[in-house]
Amino acid sequence: MILCVPGPRALPAAPAPEAPRGMRAGTGTPTPCLQSTHPLWDPTKDLRAIASNFCYLENSGWYWGAITAAQAHAALQEASEGAFLVRDSSHPLYMLTLSVRTARGPTSIRIQYSSAQFLLDSSSPARPNLSSFPNVPSLVQYYMGPKNKADEGGLEKEGPSKSCAEPIQSTSVVLKLKRAVYKPHSLPSLQHLTRLVINRHSDCPEQLPLPKPLLRYVQDYPFKV
Repeated sequence: MILCVPGPRALPAAPAPEAPRGMRAGTGTPTPCLQSTHPLWDPTKDLRAIASNFCYLENSGWYWGAITAAQAHAALQEASEGAFLVRDSSHPLYMLTLSVRTARGPTSIRIQYSSAQFLLDSSSPARPNLSSFPNVPSLVQYYMGPKNKADEGGLEKEGPSKSCAEPIQSTSVVLKLKRAVYKPHSLPSLQHLTRLVINRHSDCPEQLPLPKPLLRYVQDYPFKV
């Protein structure tokens, strides 16, 4: 229902301010226009980024959805170092969490989201220099690269806040992503495994002499993991 209300009555015009002595009326300094220097928030951009990210995750096979940290760590307990999965975060301020098997056992690292970019939560001094990505598969692929990016600094484990007196070494882990752990009963299809192989062995898969439907399928998931 739309309510129609009468507009405000016209107010009598206020008398023009008296010009300072020695200055003609109408030649005073105009009031500067105040403009905000902060860019406006674009909800459409966030919606597109989040929607495409979850579409990629659903196709990946290593997104486990709404499981607890205990369930994720149990799935990684017997895995080799570097095995990982992505799940929904249990923290209300985060969407996603990366759970990974480290040399000290399974741990979880929250994934931050800001301005249509994803990055790992970190408590190290190198935090301002951490790389951000348009989606989580790109983030994972970056940390699986031939040159491991663990030198960006210690990554903060998911969990309750620690005392300031506790050494940083006890709360940081070295990130080594090597192998995705697929969700049970949701193993990737042969078609998906095929496009992973194509992406891993081609820098420009869109230029391959493949049928257009297959090219579109490959481009729907342009990652190597």
